[in-house]
Amino acid sequence: MKFTNKFKAISKTLIAAVTVSAVMVSCTKDKFDYTPQPISALGVIHASPTTEKLDFYIGETKVNNDDFAYTNRINYKQVLSGERDVKITKKGSATSVLSEKLKLKEQMAYSLFVIDGFDKVKFLLVKDSVTMPGSGKAKLRFINLSPDAPALNLEIAGKDAPVATNKLFKEYSNFESIDAGDKVTFKVKDGAGAEVATLVDQKIENGKVYTIWVKGLKSATTDEMKVGAVIFNH
Repeated sequence: MKFTNKFKAISKTLIAAVTVSAVMVSCTKDKFDYTPQPISALGVIHASPTTEKLDFYIGETKVNNDDFAYTNRINYKQVLSGERDVKITKKGSATSVLSEKLKLKEQMAYSLFVIDGFDKVKFLLVKDSVTMPGSGKAKLRFINLSPDAPALNLEIAGKDAPVATNKLFKEYSNFESIDAGDKVTFKVKDGAGAEVATLVDQKIENGKVYTIWVKGLKSATTDEMKVGAVIFNH
């Protein structure tokens, strides 16, 4: 699966910047010999139900400029394809909380979720690149990221068929085609049909790609950490 137009623009921007640097270097050598580097795109989502604010690094470079707090998302960044070292630290700390080597394919986009309780935090890397939706349609993926929730389903109010079914913690659906609309209500339900979370009157735009993920803990005692749902547009 290849980049959408948005992801192609990301790639072109980075390649152009690197090309300028290569031209400057080549002038000093009276020779131009440069091959554009393969590019991927990486977005990062803080889905670990904790009040800890984080810093996210690719290699030794901190990526986030603002606070990276629970439910926040770092928008796509251009990343050289191949094996990339990533890590998280507590905000302002140099000590790694979690580090991992990611394998990123050329011309692919990814979402990296920081998941589970902070005492056992881990990464979940998910491919994002999809074919574009048809006319009047959007694409939607569902991910269960509540560590203590049961298997969950995602439904659209007024539709007979669910978007996704029986997703346990860390499980996710394929991107499914849904109707665009100005006021679309999504309902997350457990296997018995009990409503766990709701997103009311969401604007789902033609041609856009979305992810809905379930956050929080059934056992939470504060509203901030209770089970809910979050939607974002890629």
